[in-house]
Amino acid sequence: MPGTVLLLAASPLGRSRLVDAAGVLPVLAAVAPAVLAGADTANVVELADPLEPQAVLTRLRAAAAAPGPLTVYLTGQLHLDRRQRLPHLALARTTAATVRYTALPWHWIREELRLRSAAETTLFVDLHADPEAWAHIAGHGLDCGPTTALYGRVAPGGSGRRGIAEPSYMKAVATLLRSGHRPPPAELHERALARVIEPGAGRDLVLAGAGGLAPVPGQRPGTPAPAPADPHDALSAAVRDGRHDEADALAARHETAAVRAFGPASEEALHWSEVRADLAMFAGDTVRSCRAWLAVAGTRLAAGQAPDTPAVEAAVDRAHHQWTRIDDTARARELGPALAELRLRVPGRRSGALESVQRQLRQLQAQ
Repeated sequence: MPGTVLLLAASPLGRSRLVDAAGVLPVLAAVAPAVLAGADTANVVELADPLEPQAVLTRLRAAAAAPGPLTVYLTGQLHLDRRQRLPHLALARTTAATVRYTALPWHWIREELRLRSAAETTLFVDLHADPEAWAHIAGHGLDCGPTTALYGRVAPGGSGRRGIAEPSYMKAVATLLRSGHRPPPAELHERALARVIEPGAGRDLVLAGAGGLAPVPGQRPGTPAPAPADPHDALSAAVRDGRHDEADALAARHETAAVRAFGPASEEALHWSEVRADLAMFAGDTVRSCRAWLAVAGTRLAAGQAPDTPAVEAAVDRAHHQWTRIDDTARARELGPALAELRLRVPGRRSGALESVQRQLRQLQAQ
């Protein structure tokens, strides 16, 4: 079944522009439609600096109604309307005084996607926010509903040269996709993020959905208190506040409970192992993150999963990525042989990955 791709890049004309959103479209357009969609074939719709929110809504609604997988690549900037104080995506004619009438309400996007299957709906975003919108999102979060996997980053506006920022996250996504291979969304997100955000640096807020972490909390204000608490929300808040040890301890408790209830090779237990690996990455602990991903890959293989299973490949790829970022030569030398052994079994889809590990390991051993 063909997929659908919506490329949306929007930012105001004139002084209100915070980001050169449309600048990323040529890079995305150079990617094969099937790769953009993660499907055999795909229909691509491109909207560059649209003028009217209703026109955007019409295109979004048509894309959401199409059968098969949907991927939206959205680049732009966020502002709050003066009446309801809700986030809006600024369009070409948007000014501070006309947000309510000339920008696209963020909740329109959420509502149009809410009836789709969570397994077939992915949204990648590279957003910049003015000071009011930034404060709102940092406090209340930014979500796209439970049926959409949301990945990307939100950056404070005005951080680029002369106040116009570059959509560096989306350009990283596009550059990775130009290889001709689209990895699982979480892996693509992590690789793009690694190119533009150093661990613990900057003020960017990271969005990672589909069961991953979201340092921007996913729960919306006004959620009823009978509703069961999602432990991922507590983890998100802890990561956002820099309480990394507390976050890992909470995830470890859930991991232990899952192992007792379902077994160490169960998806429930492995999910929490992967969460802890991501927590280590957010904490800047590349050694612990690499070790955790190595363990996840080993457990999956020992349980009989094939080397080309996406979850196995993703675990080895992430272990490899974290290993290349280890500054401690002795630790990198210690973990290198285990990674090389895994790469022999799981070469992955990136050409030369095994040779890269072997070459770097020889350099480390020679030091």
